[in-house]
Amino acid sequence: MPELFAYTDGACSGNPGPGGWGVLLQAKEGDSLVKERELQGGEAETTNNRMELLAAINALETLSRASKVTVVTDSAYVKNGVTGWIHGWKRNGWKTSAKKPVKNAELWQRLDAAQARHDVTWEWVKGHAGHPENERADELARAGMAPFKPSARAE
Repeated sequence: MPELFAYTDGACSGNPGPGGWGVLLQAKEGDSLVKERELQGGEAETTNNRMELLAAINALETLSRASKVTVVTDSAYVKNGVTGWIHGWKRNGWKTSAKKPVKNAELWQRLDAAQARHDVTWEWVKGHAGHPENERADELARAGMAPFKPSARAE
């Protein structure tokens, strides 16, 4: 059975501003690529963190059946949130330890539901450091953002 990998990234031009998310899904047998799929999307007014979350959400929601998948992100916010902070937030009724509402709670809840269907391993990689799949996810995120940038709308 092939191993599944989801390389995710978000991008934003201004924060907030137009943003995009990208996902490179790969099925691999050993070092051989069996199948690949690219996903992308964006919004006119958003934040980098929302785009990082939407990349991970879309990666997991796209998988039609329960899967064992490794999600590779360059977002410490996503990795730390989903592997650590989310447990306390759920216990505290989606409030931070400072009793403030969790930012992007609806996206964290959607990510929590999406990952519950799967056996997910979360990995962090340094962004813009020459990691080929992360660079591809970044390109997809930028492509997802392109239609929402002011220069694209003016034409």
